[in-house]
Amino acid sequence: MKPHSLTRHLSVPPDDALRFIADVHALPSWNTAITRVLDVPTPLTVGDEWVVEMSALGQTWSSRSRLIAFDRDARRFSYRSATDDGNPSYAEWTWTVAEAPGGCEVTVTWTLNPQTFWRRVLLGRIRQRQLIRTEVPTSLAALQAAVEAAGARG
Repeated sequence: MKPHSLTRHLSVPPDDALRFIADVHALPSWNTAITRVLDVPTPLTVGDEWVVEMSALGQTWSSRSRLIAFDRDARRFSYRSATDDGNPSYAEWTWTVAEAPGGCEVTVTWTLNPQTFWRRVLLGRIRQRQLIRTEVPTSLAALQAAVEAAGARG
């Protein structure tokens, strides 16, 4: 499937936004599709994998992600994720944070790569619509709220 991206202005410091994006333990606090973190290495380095529990399309499953790149200077965090059941389908994600007046611009870019018949002809398209219409915009709004709440605490 073709890449999609969404950019939103967040009224939080760019380094704080990046810190939350790259903190796998914090994902359930702002990513509405992630219900809990099941496994993550500490510290997280390129090539490492983590596992989260996902909930979308009325289903719950484990998703395994592998860190592709984390460039703090460029404020870019990229990874590849797939269900943890051996299905060859996967998604590639890149989060980029740029300075902007009054905060930052966060751009999320993703490419779904459905490899099996039903994911190619049906499920991938449904998932793509869900990501574009609700899941990514909701997660970006929740990211701002989580970063603000963390700043208020200390």
